[in-house]
Amino acid sequence: MTKLSVNINKVATVRNARGGNNPNVQKVAADCELFGAEGITVHPRPDERHIRYQDVIDIRPQIRTEFNIEGNPIEQFVKLVLDVKPTQVTLVPDADDQLTSNHGWDTIAHKEFLTDVVGRFNEAGIRTSIFVDADEEMVRGAHLCGAHRVELYTEPYASGYPQNREEAIKPFYDASLAAKELALGLNAGHDLSLENLSYFHKIIPWTDEVSIGHALICDSLYMGLHSAIQAYLACLK
Repeated sequence: MTKLSVNINKVATVRNARGGNNPNVQKVAADCELFGAEGITVHPRPDERHIRYQDVIDIRPQIRTEFNIEGNPIEQFVKLVLDVKPTQVTLVPDADDQLTSNHGWDTIAHKEFLTDVVGRFNEAGIRTSIFVDADEEMVRGAHLCGAHRVELYTEPYASGYPQNREEAIKPFYDASLAAKELALGLNAGHDLSLENLSYFHKIIPWTDEVSIGHALICDSLYMGLHSAIQAYLACLK
């Protein structure tokens, strides 16, 4: 079964726009689980423009499903993850000032660095996932780094879906098949939505987890958070 992990970064963005604690990201995280989410994802960035490091610490004790922390493994991030000990850490090659994630790791060029970081998390008993493009070589490189899973960067699939969904899914199917052959767990995320999620899951049903934030939070403005989560879960059945 493919699990739905809800990324609550956008909730923190709304809170930070006015200061204070409205909306309360801790309550939203708890409500997402109550409404059926099978995981909570956060992606703290160095400038803390949405989820803050303190949010990660505050949220951790209340998580009853799976807690996934995404980010660039700079030393500050590594320390946070080792202190908080989430279910999973997803390594993303973001620049400090990057608006949003827009590419995966080159797991060949950065093999030594990634192997070291993955090893530190593995020793702490934290499942590791490496964010990669839909490239079979990058998937194999992640396996050589010792990662438990890869997360496929799905923006190219989402942008190509309206024109030709069969063509858009092909590199993701190939990369996912490589992961399956390596017994490497498979996650997916970025711009997955109610429009394109069902087809992705139909073609790649062995996906372990999808992490969805922006589209789901936008849909919840119209549908309500409970209904939006239920709609995304329905895409995975």
